[in-house]
Amino acid sequence: MERFFGRKITSKFNLEEKVKEEKAEEEKPSDSEKKNKISSIIDIQKFDLYNKGINHMANEKLSDAIKCFELSLRIDPQFVNAWIKKGYSHFHLGEYTVAVSAYDNALDLDINNFEAWNLKGLAYYRMNNLVKAIECCEKAIDINHNDGMSWYNLSCYLVLDGSIDDGMEALKRAIEIDISYAKRAVRDKDFENAKAEEGFRRIVEVVVLEAIRHGYDYAGKIVWITGMDKVEVDDALLRLTMRGLVIRREKKNLFNKEEYYELSKEIASKVGTVKRSGLMGKSREISPPVQQLKDISELLGKSRESIEQGDVETTIAYFDKLINPSIHGSTMIEKFFNEHRDLRLYQNRLRDKGQEYLNSHKPDFIKLINEIDSKVRGTHFSNNIVDN
Repeated sequence: MERFFGRKITSKFNLEEKVKEEKAEEEKPSDSEKKNKISSIIDIQKFDLYNKGINHMANEKLSDAIKCFELSLRIDPQFVNAWIKKGYSHFHLGEYTVAVSAYDNALDLDINNFEAWNLKGLAYYRMNNLVKAIECCEKAIDINHNDGMSWYNLSCYLVLDGSIDDGMEALKRAIEIDISYAKRAVRDKDFENAKAEEGFRRIVEVVVLEAIRHGYDYAGKIVWITGMDKVEVDDALLRLTMRGLVIRREKKNLFNKEEYYELSKEIASKVGTVKRSGLMGKSREISPPVQQLKDISELLGKSRESIEQGDVETTIAYFDKLINPSIHGSTMIEKFFNEHRDLRLYQNRLRDKGQEYLNSHKPDFIKLINEIDSKVRGTHFSNNIVDN
């Protein structure tokens, strides 16, 4: 008599039945597979509701958006992004206390969510609680040092709270991350108390220089494109002219003379210019000289060598030449803005943490240098094609 898995088999039919049973048992989904399938269905449902909420937000149907986020949170109360978007919707309805509560729920689940900290600070700002607004922004920055919006918001709150010097320093950090914050700041009423400060006037000058670089060469055009007061623009133009950074020209027409401005040759050679052909015409970027790109590439090579050798001080010195506006910083900002920002951040960390930081992050440093060098060489190559 045959045996099958230690049991007696009395007939051929019993054997076939046993095989079928065991095959069916094998094909039957396990408990873990069932759970995964249910979890997948739940995820689809919650994301579907979440995405509907996002669409309602885009269409400014904030009450409908909140309903969708709440339904999504019923399915998954630990859905952090839904809590954040719910808070953001309440914020735009002027329900700031409810918004703070939603952000707190998000932070209970993810204490290191810098977006929730920043938005919570914005809600406290609207509630005129600048102390808490500042605390929230500082938390966001501690988590993500490269978040320009947190730096910008912090600068606003500090200036409003009377800490103008600290506010200007925070604004400078925001602009280093994204130059568009300079254009935003000159129109922001939160900086009204800082407009007389030298630091803020320099930011106004940067915005005016950028406008001239893009072909807005009359004072009226600069006022129109930047949204600044004419008094501010005129003051910036006077200061820039006195320092030799821009040149005032005159153009005669049928009835009178018109003043216009252009970048000095020194500034134009560093940052390049943009030629505009008519009001609706296309713009073409005039790149900085090829020699400057060669100099930058050479500096990058020296930086790479000093990093590989573990020489902290020499690396900082080379980075400084790449960052400093009076050397190559202006070109780096204009042509390789994100990389310029990363270099500056790495330089600051090297100064703070020294040899240990360089040793542990050497591959990251080398990768950044290689990426910049590749872009510099690509720009150099395209310039040669244009020149020829």
